[in-house]
Amino acid sequence: MVSTVIIGAGFAGIGTAIRLRQSGVDDLVILERGTRVGGTWRDNTYPGAACDIPSRLYSYSFAPKPDWSHTYSRSEEILGYIDAMVADHRLAEVIRFDHEVTGLEFDEPTGTWRIDITGRAPMVARTVVMASGPLSTPGYPDIPGIDTYEGKRIHSAAWDHDYDFAGKRVGVIGTGASAVQIVPELVREAAAVTVFQRTPGWVLPRLDREVGATTTSIYRRVPGAQQLARAAWFWGHESVAVGAVWTSPATRLIEMAAKLNLRAQVSDPWMRRQLTPDFRAGCKRLLMSSDYYPALQGDNCSLVTWPIAKICPSGVRTVEGIERHLDCIVFATGFEVSKQGAPIPITGRDGRDLGSEWSRGAFAYKSFAVSGFPNMYFTFGPNSGPGHNSALVYMEAQIDTIVAAVRVVLDRGIKALDVHEPAQRRYNADIQRRLRRTTWNSGCRSWYLTDDGFNATMFPGFASQFIAQMRGVDFSRDFRALRWADESDDAPAREAAGVH
Repeated sequence: MVSTVIIGAGFAGIGTAIRLRQSGVDDLVILERGTRVGGTWRDNTYPGAACDIPSRLYSYSFAPKPDWSHTYSRSEEILGYIDAMVADHRLAEVIRFDHEVTGLEFDEPTGTWRIDITGRAPMVARTVVMASGPLSTPGYPDIPGIDTYEGKRIHSAAWDHDYDFAGKRVGVIGTGASAVQIVPELVREAAAVTVFQRTPGWVLPRLDREVGATTTSIYRRVPGAQQLARAAWFWGHESVAVGAVWTSPATRLIEMAAKLNLRAQVSDPWMRRQLTPDFRAGCKRLLMSSDYYPALQGDNCSLVTWPIAKICPSGVRTVEGIERHLDCIVFATGFEVSKQGAPIPITGRDGRDLGSEWSRGAFAYKSFAVSGFPNMYFTFGPNSGPGHNSALVYMEAQIDTIVAAVRVVLDRGIKALDVHEPAQRRYNADIQRRLRRTTWNSGCRSWYLTDDGFNATMFPGFASQFIAQMRGVDFSRDFRALRWADESDDAPAREAAGVH
C-alpha cells in the first residue's frame, strides 16, 4: 500500500507529484496508461501544434523555465519542459507506465482506495489524486457514415506522421483551436484542402516572436525578472475576463478587434461574412492565429459552410447534395470532455457511484473534492476551466490545496476526510447562479455545456478569484474528518491502512 496514488502523468500529475514531494510526502506512485509522460502534449503532435497561452504563463511558478524559445511554445518544447520537470525532481522512479486504471473503490473498514488496473493486480492507497485531465480521449463527431469512409482518417490527437500529404485531397472537419493550427500546415503540403465549417470562431492575431538571447540571459541571472514578466502576462489576461467571461462593453472591444483582424486579412466580403460568428465573443473559446485566414484564401484551399449530410466511402457529402472526394479526412474535433458521468467507475462510501451522481452533470466542492468520496481529489475538476487565463494557474492552485488535504489525512492519521454535503451543495448553487450571467451560458453551443445546457466545465470569475477560493478551503469547517477513534475498528484494520 502507498500513501498517495496519482492517476495520470501529464502536467497535472507531474505537478502534483512535485508539490507532494516538496511538502515531505515521498510515498507516492504515478500510474500512467501510456508509455511516456506528457498527457495532452504527448498526444497532440499534429503539424503546427502550439499553445495559445504565453510560455511564461503556461508553466508552473514552482518550476520556472528561463529559456523558452518563443512567446508561445510549440508542443515539442512544452513536452521537453515536462520531461525536464521529471528529471529535475527524480520522478521517473515513481512513474509506472502502461498502467491503465479501470476503476476505484473506497474500502470503509480500512479507509483506503482499491485501484483496479488492466492486466495487473489491484493497488491500495490511502489517498488518490485523479490527474487524468479533461483533454485525454479524442472525440469524433456524430456524423452518419463516419465508419464507412475508405480513405485515410486522422484525428488531431492521434497524428500519423508517416502519412504523406503531398498530392493528396484532404478534408478538415472542425474549425476550433487545433484546426486553426493544422489548416495552414496542410495548405502548405497537400494538393487540395477542403475545410468544413459548422460554426466560425472569433479569431484574434497571435503575436508570436522568438525570445532573444539577451532576454533569456536576464531571466537566468535575475529570477525576479521572469517572475515580473509572468505577473505582467497574468494580469494582462485577467483584464480580458471583463469581456470574455461576462458580456460587457469590453466584449464589444474583443469583437471589434477580431473583426478588424478579419477585415485586414480577408479581402472578399462574402468570405468575411462566412467567417463572422453570430454569437458573443467568449461564448466559445477565443482562437489565436495569424495564419489561418491567409491559409483559407490559398489557391488550393476551399471553405465549405454547407452542413455535412453524411460521410461516404469516398468522401464527404453536404446537404446541398455535393459529394467531395477526399484521400484523407482530418478530424480536428477535440476531445470527449467528461461533463457528465465519471471518467472511470468510482465507488465511494455506502456504495455510492460517482457516474450515477454525475449523470446530469459533474459537480464538486471547489472543483477538487466530492462528498461521499473521501480521500480522493481531482485536478481540473468540475468548474475549474479558464476562459481567459492559463489553465496551469488554476491547476497550480488546485494542486496546492490537494497537497494540503493529503497532508491532513496522513499527518493526523485520519481514516476518511470527506466534504460536508451542505457545503458542497451551497458552493455549486452559487457557481451555477454566477454562470447564468456569463458569456458561456449566453445561448451558443460549445463543449463547455452538456446537451441540456448544464455548465460543469468553467469557473465564472477571475483566475485570482479561483486562487483565493482554493486558498480559502477550511478543512475543519467544510470537511468531516472521521478518525480511527470515532469507530470501533480494531488494530488489524488500522494496520491494514498503514496507521499505527
